[in-house]
Amino acid sequence: MSTEITDNAGEGRYEIRVDGGLAGFAEYERRDGAVVFTHTEVDPAYEGKGIGSALARGALDDVRAKGEPVVPLCPFIKKWIEKHPDYQDLVKG
Repeated sequence: MSTEITDNAGEGRYEIRVDGGLAGFAEYERRDGAVVFTHTEVDPAYEGKGIGSALARGALDDVRAKGEPVVPLCPFIKKWIEKHPDYQDLVKG
């Protein structure tokens, strides 16, 4: 199973593809110099397989590389950051 995470800026979301097919996405808005994550969805066929976690990590790694802070309004992204302390520095204080 190969995964690819991309920033689809035109749609305002990070997407994860599994073997070329869309498996999930994390929607965001850019506000006040921050990336505000608003909603995450994973196709039910991929739930419980680590796809959501891979999507969160890939999206947050990309945001970090761009030097932007994060506002995790999405409950999934917020919980993921809480479970991974090495990403808490991204949260806009």
